[in-house]
Amino acid sequence: MDSLRDCASRQLLDRIGDAWSMLIVTHLRGGPLRFTELARKMEGVTPKMLTQTLRGLERDGLVTRTVHAVVPPRVDYELTPLGHSLEDVVDAITAWADTHIAEVQAARGSYDSKLSTAKNSS
Repeated sequence: MDSLRDCASRQLLDRIGDAWSMLIVTHLRGGPLRFTELARKMEGVTPKMLTQTLRGLERDGLVTRTVHAVVPPRVDYELTPLGHSLEDVVDAITAWADTHIAEVQAARGSYDSKLSTAKNSS
């Protein structure tokens, strides 16, 4: 392998570690959603980014895309069994964040304070 980017596990970690991917898994765990429903639930994501992320998840076998032959066209996204296997991982990361958010916020405050002090003394 030429670099870490060529490592298959690194590529997969990049996919599932992406903030939008984690949110998509969270929202699709309750069942299929249309693109517009998913976009509405994911505040701040652009249509382009949502499309790119969904395509990546579909390519990796974590999400299925079903096009319904109706007018107007309807597209549903749903977790595959492999995608559902990420639910415990997402729950664990969410629990960790909930448990440690106060410590992270305190560390950020301390860091920002040091940075501000250093800028002011320059």
